[in-house]
Amino acid sequence: MSRLEIDVDPCEHITADAIGQPGKRVFYLQAYEPQRTITVIIEKAQLLSLAIGVEQFISQINTENPDIPEASGDYLEESMRIHPPVDPLFRVGEIGLGYDKDRDRVVVFAKELLTEDADPETAGSIRFWCTRDQIRKLARWGTEVAARGRTICPQCSQPMEPEGHFCPKKNGHLS
Repeated sequence: MSRLEIDVDPCEHITADAIGQPGKRVFYLQAYEPQRTITVIIEKAQLLSLAIGVEQFISQINTENPDIPEASGDYLEESMRIHPPVDPLFRVGEIGLGYDKDRDRVVVFAKELLTEDADPETAGSIRFWCTRDQIRKLARWGTEVAARGRTICPQCSQPMEPEGHFCPKKNGHLS
């Protein structure tokens, strides 16, 4: 199997969303460029980590580059929804961030999650080259999307089902 490497450069738009009922949702990261739409599957935890990481990363960029304007995170919900086709290329195993100061672009690295017996050299990867505004919108929208799901247990930080929750921190008592 050949290695899939894609550069979405420049990203016309980047977003994340979830499809399905809470507890059974599938999360997606999707980007557009003029000729194609690129979609990958991510986990809710990856989306939340990305959102937190982006805010910290943007803050660091601003500290190191005080002459650049603050990135806006304002978005319209309608524009942040994913669009068909929702045909994911792969499930993401690793996500990272980088910054190209000369171009003033943030890059989101997404690397394919492989099965145990797969050759690591065949892992697909995508680089989404975004403006700081685009990535901050993604972070703020991603936080909103993740919050729309199941309530998180304050004791163990795991999602709680409507019918009850087995909480290891409460010695297995339902909360």
